[in-house]
Amino acid sequence: MPVVDYQLWTARWKMRQLLAGAGALGAAHAATLQDVCTTSHAKSALPASGFVDGISMDTSTLTASPVYNTSVSGQYFYPDATFSYCNVTFAYTHTGRDDQVWLELWLPAPDQYQNRWLSTGGGGFAINSGSSSLPGGIIYGAAAGITDGGFGGFTSQLDDVFLLANGTINRDALYMFGYEAHHELTVIGKAFTKNFFGTEDKIYAYYQGCSEGGREGWSQVQRYADEWDGAVIGAPAMRYGQQQVNHLYPNVVEQTMGYYPPPCELTKIMNLTIAACDQYDGREDGVVSRTDLCKLHFNMTSLIDARYTCAATTSTPDQTGTISAEGVAVASKMLEGLHTLDGKRAYIWYQPTASFDDAETQYNSETGEWELDITSLGGEWVARFLELLDLDNLSTLDNVTYDTLTEWMNLGWSRYEDVLQTTMPDLTPFHAAGGKVLTIHGESDPSIPSGSSVHYHDSVRKTMYPHLSYMEGSRALSEWYRLYLIPGAAHCAPSDSQPNGPFPQTTLETLIEWVENDVVPKRLNATVLQGDREGEKQQICTWPLRPLWKNNGTTMNCVYHQASIDTWTYDFDAYKIPLY
Repeated sequence: MPVVDYQLWTARWKMRQLLAGAGALGAAHAATLQDVCTTSHAKSALPASGFVDGISMDTSTLTASPVYNTSVSGQYFYPDATFSYCNVTFAYTHTGRDDQVWLELWLPAPDQYQNRWLSTGGGGFAINSGSSSLPGGIIYGAAAGITDGGFGGFTSQLDDVFLLANGTINRDALYMFGYEAHHELTVIGKAFTKNFFGTEDKIYAYYQGCSEGGREGWSQVQRYADEWDGAVIGAPAMRYGQQQVNHLYPNVVEQTMGYYPPPCELTKIMNLTIAACDQYDGREDGVVSRTDLCKLHFNMTSLIDARYTCAATTSTPDQTGTISAEGVAVASKMLEGLHTLDGKRAYIWYQPTASFDDAETQYNSETGEWELDITSLGGEWVARFLELLDLDNLSTLDNVTYDTLTEWMNLGWSRYEDVLQTTMPDLTPFHAAGGKVLTIHGESDPSIPSGSSVHYHDSVRKTMYPHLSYMEGSRALSEWYRLYLIPGAAHCAPSDSQPNGPFPQTTLETLIEWVENDVVPKRLNATVLQGDREGEKQQICTWPLRPLWKNNGTTMNCVYHQASIDTWTYDFDAYKIPLY
């Protein structure tokens, strides 16, 4: 037996003895965090080079250090907690590439480890969320990890390394961001965790992420079914071709209609819409949990002439006035979603009650007018990823029409379909492997339309259960893939404009119970995390059922309402092929 294998075997044997000590020799002899969180032991736990084809571990980069009594609070995807953990970082390389990919793993103390692994994702063009997501694993006895994707460090993002030069894509970085890096993180992380704790027991593998992190979760579920037991996927930034350009839609609406509303006017439109639509769910609490009924019954023209006022800031004057017919027309056009000039639908917009962040205008102190402010969320995508120029934004939208936006959507879709679109609707391998998915999406999300998650859910239902009726297919899908629209919530967080809305802070715990103990989440537990009702426990209905309060807002029912469902159904007839 080669010496390196013998040393690894010896280290694992010693670890098994330590972990067994609690039962065989008494708790005083059990392995402690101090025992296992050493550089030498962590090095012995590294998978051998070649464990994954084309990957070599760089043992010289490894560090391991124990961290005691860390406290976390005020987070949206896990509860407050205090814990200790082992922080391990190391790098690996790919054969034939001059690269270095860094991983950071947090591992619980041996007496807290529960045979679980958690991968976490990023946001925007970031492939990780720093260490902020890792406690979500430790709290539940899981080792948890992040990757830097090989971008040059955990704070480097895809847009930092996407272009090698104007016109030349760094395709290694692109595909690492798309799905490869998270796959490697999971395979290496799971193997390392087993070796670190000296066990051959099954390790339950979970994923949790929101926004870009949600898309990264779908990239794994769609491609690597056997690697996962379950995933919590929040507001996924899937459909990059459409999603990124969509941020520019309100800018083009304003430019086309020739009206640039003061931010205060749009904020007043949002707040009055919330106030008017609050009643439709049967409970007046400042939270609109039935934006579909808002679409069906609320007429925004009723807001014309309502007064608004906002105090001056360092860059803007006092904003005082009344909601104009032009302001209502601009807001209404945005809510319709992008259509081509001949009326064909190209994409989805946000629900009424979402803030108009993408429509923000800027004040010109010289002219005293509000002007176009091109959002970099969409502008950088067009400049850097479509035009392949090393720019952070577009300088102008001159001559850009609704048809131009649709053309940009088509270009991004065709160019990045296999890596960033992330909409494969056939999840048969994942389902066959026994995997479970819980998707959550704020119903008032102002960055990624909640209808995007509804549409993908419907695409999977139609693809996998084509011969079943709508409700039969939905029930079959809900046996392993459930979608929850969070009343009043914004993007991956509660909304400041609807502070009494609940948020499902313990979704990963719910998923673990479903996967490991077959406890089916017929409704999703949530807690009001701010506002007048802070601490109140609520439950969220499983799509396609919708919440409706009875008995003066004291009892919530989950109901099926066809007219409401129809408002979430989209025919993207601007394209000649299906948009999943």
